[in-house]
Amino acid sequence: MWNRTLVTEFIIRGFSGTQELQILYFVAFLVVYLITVVGNLVIIILTKTDSCLSTPMYFFLGNLSSLDVFYVSTTVPKMLANFLANKKVISFYGCAAQLYFFIFLAMTESAVLASMAYDRYVAICNPLHYAILMNRRVCIQMIVASWLVGNIYAVIDTVSTFSLPFCGSNIINHFFCDIPALLNIACANTYVNEVLDLFVGGFLMLGCCFLIVISYMCIISSVLKIPSGQGRGKAFSTCFSHLIVVMLFYGTGGFMYMQPTSSYSENKDSAIAIFYTVITPMLNPIIYSLRNKEIKEALRKMISKKIFSHKL
Repeated sequence: MWNRTLVTEFIIRGFSGTQELQILYFVAFLVVYLITVVGNLVIIILTKTDSCLSTPMYFFLGNLSSLDVFYVSTTVPKMLANFLANKKVISFYGCAAQLYFFIFLAMTESAVLASMAYDRYVAICNPLHYAILMNRRVCIQMIVASWLVGNIYAVIDTVSTFSLPFCGSNIINHFFCDIPALLNIACANTYVNEVLDLFVGGFLMLGCCFLIVISYMCIISSVLKIPSGQGRGKAFSTCFSHLIVVMLFYGTGGFMYMQPTSSYSENKDSAIAIFYTVITPMLNPIIYSLRNKEIKEALRKMISKKIFSHKL
């Protein structure tokens, strides 16, 4: 499929502006990237080292943080390099690899978020059988299935996109190699690709969304039956952080990919893409740590242990 194209590299337009503005962009996104990586690494370390966090909920949270580290590293480092480069280019194969890993990680995260919703459903609606239904083996199987589904979808989308001929403009009006921007410059009819992306991607996203919605409908129904107001508040608090993350991820990503390529707008879509590629991975550890007593307690113990060891 590769020899059908006459393009050997793509020019990534990114964010326009003066050299001073490009440097300002570089500093801002570098700070965000470092906060994202450090925040998610802290969550990963805590869930791996603290025995109080050795539950399925934190197992999924640790995997979500691992995905976010790789996810943000797929696009941001190249974007940072382009801010300081005179020629903002990416090779044809580099673009294909970036698209594959971006879709792979995004779709895997979608499936992991659905797994986390199911975990909360079992914990609240069927607590007596929670240890059996959500044992270590089941949790690992759910994570492996999420990675397999993400990989299959990424292969389908990457192959279908790069089987198109790119024989005209090689300027990508985006800050990374994304499907809408690539379809917009392909010199062929992209209707089949759009339908395939909408069908396969929509099937996966809507399937995960459906599982999340059904899980929370059952959760809400069960919580409302709890006679104690304090008990209801405690049950809802374990789901609130996950709901915020789900709304951020699905809201921005769904708006971006559930629209036709003909409505693609460089400025609008780049602004939306910033949320689900950069902002959401940064907010995830903040959201989970600010509203989670166990995470805050584990972090306090880790910091205290480090301070104590340095004093010795």
